[in-house]
Amino acid sequence: MSRRYYSLATLRSIVAAWDERKRFRWELEQMSKDNPHLIDDIGLTRRQVEAEIAKPFWRR
Repeated sequence: MSRRYYSLATLRSIVAAWDERKRFRWELEQMSKDNPHLIDDIGLTRRQVEAEIAKPFWRR
């Protein structure tokens, strides 16, 4: 079994991406609750929004 080794800069980049996804999904969830009409404006369906919100932060 091979192991992957990451530099500190790479790890910081990964954590930053996770944080960005978490924040985006939280904001999307708030938008869908507070202003559901805006979801239509950005071209997403309710089902797409629910699928995106349900993803764990480490998944794209």
